[in-house]
Amino acid sequence: MFIQPIYNILLLPDVTYYFKKDFFAGRSDDLKSDTDILFALLKNDTENGMLKPDDIYPVGLSAKIENISDEDVVQIRTVDRVKITDPVIEDGEILASFSVLPSVEDMPEEEQEKTFAELRSDLLKFVQGYQWGLWARGFILQRKNIFDLASALSEYLNLTPDDKYQILAADSIRERCSLIIRAVREFMEIARVSSEAQEAQKGDQEQLYREAALKKQIDYLQKELDEMHPENISDVRKFEKKIQESGMNKEARREADKVLNRMRQEGKESHEYGLLYDYLDFVTSLSWKAPQFTPIDLKRAEEILDEDHYGLKKVKERIIQQLAVMALNRKQYGSILLFVGAPGTGKTSIGQSIAKALGREYVRISLGGIRDEAEIRGHRRTYVGAMPGRIMEAMKRSGASNPVMVLDEVDKLAKDYGGDPASALLEVLDPEQNNTFTDHYMNVPYDLSNVLFVCTANTTDTIPEPLLNRMEVISFPGYTAVEKYHIARKHLIPKAMEVMGIRKNMLKITDGALRQIIDEYTMESGVRDLKKCIETICRSAAVELVKNAPSGDEGTDAVSAENSISVTKSSLTDYLGRKQIHSERKLSSKTAGVVTGLAWTRAGGAILFIETKLTEGKGKLTITGQLGDVMKESVQIALSLVKSLYPKECKVFENHDLHIHVPAGAVPKDGPSAGITLTTALASLVTGKAVDTDIAMTGEVSLRGGVMPIGGLPEKLMAAQRAGIKKVFIPEDNVEDLEDVAEEVKEKLEIIPVKKVTDVLKKALG
Repeated sequence: MFIQPIYNILLLPDVTYYFKKDFFAGRSDDLKSDTDILFALLKNDTENGMLKPDDIYPVGLSAKIENISDEDVVQIRTVDRVKITDPVIEDGEILASFSVLPSVEDMPEEEQEKTFAELRSDLLKFVQGYQWGLWARGFILQRKNIFDLASALSEYLNLTPDDKYQILAADSIRERCSLIIRAVREFMEIARVSSEAQEAQKGDQEQLYREAALKKQIDYLQKELDEMHPENISDVRKFEKKIQESGMNKEARREADKVLNRMRQEGKESHEYGLLYDYLDFVTSLSWKAPQFTPIDLKRAEEILDEDHYGLKKVKERIIQQLAVMALNRKQYGSILLFVGAPGTGKTSIGQSIAKALGREYVRISLGGIRDEAEIRGHRRTYVGAMPGRIMEAMKRSGASNPVMVLDEVDKLAKDYGGDPASALLEVLDPEQNNTFTDHYMNVPYDLSNVLFVCTANTTDTIPEPLLNRMEVISFPGYTAVEKYHIARKHLIPKAMEVMGIRKNMLKITDGALRQIIDEYTMESGVRDLKKCIETICRSAAVELVKNAPSGDEGTDAVSAENSISVTKSSLTDYLGRKQIHSERKLSSKTAGVVTGLAWTRAGGAILFIETKLTEGKGKLTITGQLGDVMKESVQIALSLVKSLYPKECKVFENHDLHIHVPAGAVPKDGPSAGITLTTALASLVTGKAVDTDIAMTGEVSLRGGVMPIGGLPEKLMAAQRAGIKKVFIPEDNVEDLEDVAEEVKEKLEIIPVKKVTDVLKKALG
């Protein structure tokens, strides 16, 4: 037995019903002869919404499938009324307990037959006066009892879903018959009155003309009233006005008028009225008119970018270039900008600054974790629960046709059976195509060419190549300690104090304390952890300020100047606790076989230690630390190079096992930049010469001993400087990348370009 939800159908016991097979959506395999069904009556039409247990009436009807014809017509015979208890909805399917609900046999069969005969006789007399009476007479004569008759006529009777349920829910057979008789006689009376009215209208043409004239007059007066009292305007008239004023293109206007006419014909009682209303409300809420070009003030734009963001010189220069090109072309023009960098470096917030500089609306979409193409293109309106895609939803929120739209986390898009959302973005971000972007929900083209798209990502590794080619990558380097200090002073501390309700004179964080937070409590490339530390201090300060305020007083007005708080280096632990323990510090002592390397992560740069050790054995190689395939290959290349460079010393491998380990074993590590570090560590191990702890290195090696270029140099050098490293070896081919490295970092490091691995070994081991 399975439970089938049903809406607005009069069901009665011991009656035969015929349903199309399509009615049992998703149940085709369950439809077999002698199969038991439990019909659960619904209070509302939930075809286009989520079904809830409260939507199910407590009384239902059990039934049995008697036959399935070749035309896919299912013959069902109802059996007993049942009481449904504890309904549960799981994956759209109804699960419930039920028990048979017996009827009160308070009406003898003879009386039932007599009542049926009288009602049938009255109906037969009633239908004689109509053209369709002959057909109706045969239809009525086929009915076997009053319940069969009521079920057959139910779609013509003036019964609401609740009325139909009341007939089924009546325990008394006499009461049930009474409700049916009342509904049938009411139907006949309404039909008689309607027929008489039609006859009267046919005989009086002048009255018809008069009515037409009155309707026109009413329409005119209604428009006048709508203008005087817009709060009382009808839905149809409201959308008529909105469509006229929207400035839609021809395709959109045609579709909107089509939906409006259907809405007018369906009426508010139709179950589709809400869907039509939602569609018109959405398309008329969009801005369709082409925006007028607003002159761009580059000086003001520079001032806004400098005011909102400290540092990021090259990023700001590229943004100003984009705005200058737009100013010359007097329209949206230029590449789609992709800001790539570690979290907390200001990628998303700079989009707000661009919008502010242009005087445009700002809207942001988070794409992280999206795996369904419909999230971008929207759902077709034929689907249950159809919605527009995130792009058009954002356009509605902005209320403009030329907003600055930030597509956040494009590197975290996923794909599954629902399609590839990254592919859907190709049309959105292509200036040659997005002027006719078609959302499946709207089903009409919309011009996105006036939108300034800005994308953000932590890395480009996971962005599909076709999508990456649509955009211009702009790297966001990590912040130096000096830049973090100024960002905290200018932005983070004032904002945190404002949010916490702390006035400027109530809290002071000394320069020494702030620098200590940067150096010893945060080691990130961005400023998120720094922001959290400052907010922690402000929260603790708020507690002290409130406690020290006079009893019974509330708010900042109750705090006197004498109660202001000063956070110094000595009191910092009272607010932030003990200093954080960081692995990103250089080694305190040098050891043969241990060398410091540099790595790039999505959170910025980091240092890592390559540790090697010999133990007695038979030449077995053990690699630990969750190294990826690329780093494992680097180990093999480094080992071969060392054996070729130090053949005499490497004889030790014949009776010793080699163990290579990279600490923080719980963190997976991979990438093509650890080659020279591994080679130097192995060379140090076999020669017994320790590498200075002030030295770090990055670069891949070839089997010929050449040092190959790497990526992420600014972040790696910043990590070396934070860790206290003094000297760094980099590939010679990466010298040009030093232009992207902050002067503060370059001043504190001795950067040595190398071309061959032997150059590294000579300088590191002597």
